[in-house]
Amino acid sequence: MWVQTISGKRLRAAILASGLVVIAAPQKASAGDLSAQQIIDGLKTSKTRSLSAPTRPALSPSDLDFVRNVRGKTRSLSMGDRDHLAEIAAQRPKIDLDINFDFDSAAVTPRTEPQLHSLGKALTSDELAGSVIMLGGHTDGKGSDAYNHDLSERRAEAVKRFLIETYKIPAENLVAAGYGKEGYKNSADPFSPENRRVEVVNMAAKEQAANK
Repeated sequence: MWVQTISGKRLRAAILASGLVVIAAPQKASAGDLSAQQIIDGLKTSKTRSLSAPTRPALSPSDLDFVRNVRGKTRSLSMGDRDHLAEIAAQRPKIDLDINFDFDSAAVTPRTEPQLHSLGKALTSDELAGSVIMLGGHTDGKGSDAYNHDLSERRAEAVKRFLIETYKIPAENLVAAGYGKEGYKNSADPFSPENRRVEVVNMAAKEQAANK
């Protein structure tokens, strides 16, 4: 296969002799990625809703105290904490992001970064900055419960670390939780790739998180 370049035969021969061709290209978002604005719209707590749209109940004082207590925890959450977070998250604005990791890995990959940059821009926007955000890691149905819980937690922590290091989001505004195989997005097919995701939930708006 001939490589077409403007440098002529000499450069072409050198490339072919080396046996290695490196193609540098900017990383692009995949078709399923959400834009920063879509993330903002999905996570805003105050929206103009139609009469048919469901009304979200306000956080109770006890739930708000709980969110404030777990925000910024550096150790793994207990099972009770994770269950309580899930109960609160069910009533809060949320989105699912397709965060792709390599098999058996919790390392952020180049193909994941466009979606994470959109998330970082959204969470540092005027609408969402200062909110307490939960990053809930989920896996598909392959493997044991214990293994998947650990993997999902490490992946949620990887997203949290990226947001802290790249977008300087305060650690106390991010809560990472691993749910393993719990809460399939596609319950009809536990092995479906769409079950491997990070759920992003706006647990408390800036004003709620700040007031004590």
